[in-house]
Amino acid sequence: MPELPAIRLTQLTKLFGSVSAVDHLDLEIAAGEFFSMLGPSGSGKTTVLRCIAGFEQPTSGTIELFGQDVTDKPAASRPVNTVFQDYALFPHMNVLDNVAYGLRVRGVARAERRRRAMDALASVRLEGFATRKPSQLSGGQRQRVALARATVVQPKALLLDEPLGALDLKLRQQMQVELKQLQHELGIAFVFVTHDQDEALTLSDRIAVFNNGRIEQLGTPRELYEHPVSRFVADFVGTSNLFDREHAQSVLRRDGEFSIRPEKLTLSTVPDSSGSPTASGTLVESVYAGNSIRRVVDLDAGPRISVLEHNDRTHRDELDRGTRVHVSWNDDDLRELAGAEPGTAHVPRSRGEKERQES
Repeated sequence: MPELPAIRLTQLTKLFGSVSAVDHLDLEIAAGEFFSMLGPSGSGKTTVLRCIAGFEQPTSGTIELFGQDVTDKPAASRPVNTVFQDYALFPHMNVLDNVAYGLRVRGVARAERRRRAMDALASVRLEGFATRKPSQLSGGQRQRVALARATVVQPKALLLDEPLGALDLKLRQQMQVELKQLQHELGIAFVFVTHDQDEALTLSDRIAVFNNGRIEQLGTPRELYEHPVSRFVADFVGTSNLFDREHAQSVLRRDGEFSIRPEKLTLSTVPDSSGSPTASGTLVESVYAGNSIRRVVDLDAGPRISVLEHNDRTHRDELDRGTRVHVSWNDDDLRELAGAEPGTAHVPRSRGEKERQES
């Protein structure tokens, strides 16, 4: 008999007035899976998480947890727990009491809840901080306390609502590794909401890319990155060069809409002699990023594209703006897209540019 999914959503719909935040969503998440819901603000991912947790009541549809219909059950009766971005720790309690709070409200005896709380703190390597107050901890330490408090009650699934969003880059990267290790140790489903594509690609077994209340694409990180099915996914998950029908004809000699990742392109100052498809253009900008350099090129046939070069021993000398260049590719790296608007132009954006626009 196949194992029941940890979470099954069937035709889940949530309306806020006339606005459809979640639109007839079907989704299954396996027990023990690290599952991410990725999308921009307003795409519906957080609303789905809140419906699973019981903090929002769906307008229609059903929510099943481990085979049980919990659609109408209150949050306290569901075998899941939630970690929030702001941690929601009690400032007047020390770390041990914060972690043990969920056990206390469940009526667990004092000695037992202390033992389990200390075990939970040991799992996040904070057993030496039991008597401190939250204000005496760093951001990463507070995040670990929130994780310990959420897992000490032994939920069957853990819901995480952008829990790393308030941390700086280095700490966020460190916590990503620790979060993945904790999930492996606990062996339960983690459902992770984020708008950070790198975070989702790093952590997840599978990712659902949300757009306008629906799942645009569902798959492994490799599937989403290497084989995006739409313009939205190609542009949101990583950086892509997108070619509308007009530019696909003029540059790629193809009918349809296509994308290709910047690292799949090769840039040269001399014409390619290998027989690979090539387009000529003018270098507009070089963006140095330490381990890589992003070249922005205006192709003679019209569109502006990005080429990503690794900063290794074979790296060329710096190129001046205005240098004539030749960009080549392998046709196997082109991805045909569905659902793009004909006649649209696209200028590739870096992750930072995307975040500034979204904010």
